[in-house]
Amino acid sequence: MTARSASMRRPFTWIALAVAIAVPGFVLRLTHFTHTPGFEAVLFGVAILGAAFLLGAAGELAELEISAGLALAAVALIAVLPEYAVDMVFAWKAADDPQYAHFAAANMTGANRLLIGIGWSAVILIFWFKRRHRPLVLATSHSVELAFLLAATAWAFTIFIRSLFRDGSLNIIDVIVFVSLFCGYLYFTSRSEKKEGHTISGPMAPLADLPKRKRRILILALFVIPAAAILAVAEPFAESLVETGEHLGIDEFILVQWLAPLASEAPEMGVALMFAFRGMGAMGLGVLVSSKVNQWTLLVGTLPIVYSINKGGVSELPLDNRQNFEFLLTSAQSLFAVLLLVSLRINWRGGLLLLFLFVSQIVTALVVEETVGDERLTTVLGIFAVVYIAAAILVLTSGGQRRALVGLFPRALRQLRQSVAATASSHG
Repeated sequence: MTARSASMRRPFTWIALAVAIAVPGFVLRLTHFTHTPGFEAVLFGVAILGAAFLLGAAGELAELEISAGLALAAVALIAVLPEYAVDMVFAWKAADDPQYAHFAAANMTGANRLLIGIGWSAVILIFWFKRRHRPLVLATSHSVELAFLLAATAWAFTIFIRSLFRDGSLNIIDVIVFVSLFCGYLYFTSRSEKKEGHTISGPMAPLADLPKRKRRILILALFVIPAAAILAVAEPFAESLVETGEHLGIDEFILVQWLAPLASEAPEMGVALMFAFRGMGAMGLGVLVSSKVNQWTLLVGTLPIVYSINKGGVSELPLDNRQNFEFLLTSAQSLFAVLLLVSLRINWRGGLLLLFLFVSQIVTALVVEETVGDERLTTVLGIFAVVYIAAAILVLTSGGQRRALVGLFPRALRQLRQSVAATASSHG
């Protein structure tokens, strides 16, 4: 066996493994075979995990084939497809049964907080371990992502503030703001041309050497098949999570908020961690920062759209008191994380603090809910939101961080102008 054929076997082995773990859940969905809710939840969740890995591979390979703007659009949509599929089910069902409204928000807030609390912190800490005493430094181009993320976070705070004066909800104005931010982010970042000689790394790297026609067919298959699988199992996965909670006496909200995002986020986090282990921390963190922008804009903004479609007209997606505080906490965590990164460099202390605060709020919330019930849970969420906001203010006591924050939007605009100029020059 030649070295080339041996290396080519590796990615197809990974693809076969991902397909193998996705097939049982997909077959379960097609045959409607019934089992205990917990067993079904595991099979459907694993199916989403395998399909999400295949979508990530497709997105990476697609960057070799299509223009920068189209690749960015495809990868951005891929990044949120698993979360969107599950959230779409909850938002759709909420139009008929109000209890599903808080499940939709639960999955979204859980995915966003998990991405920062586990994903960002893990990349930062692993990079420090591999490159001791060296801070993780992002490229100037990431100022664009951070600027859009800060703008989305600022608007997200208004969701909680509005709930103080009227019933909480996600409304058409939120849709306009969040989707516009996503479209703006997508448009401006797509102005930069794809770099010549773009390469990929990781288990899919050998596939870059396939003949172009075969590679394109493979990319199409890696897009269509797992996307169909995710859409097929999203509804039974959502239902089985709720039924599992009822069957085992576990709070359904907890399963929806933390277990579902773990399945859909795992492949993306795995790629980012792989970069960090290879000493490419900036690339790994950059992937997760972009994903956070997508989830905090497109994912949030589409929930009321799906809800309204099933309602048959423009409607507000209702949020209960707990959901309003979940939004507050998610917004506060996002603010703190952005301010830590606003200077485009972060050390191990920042990563450890992100991890500590995330784990602390989860453990505290679980203990409080188990001992005194839901009535005190909003107090815990509010306290941790205040802690995050206080930490964010403390970050700004550093003159360097304040100057970086003031210069963030001008820096992002300069980056955008340079990208546009480079694009115009290449087409000239």
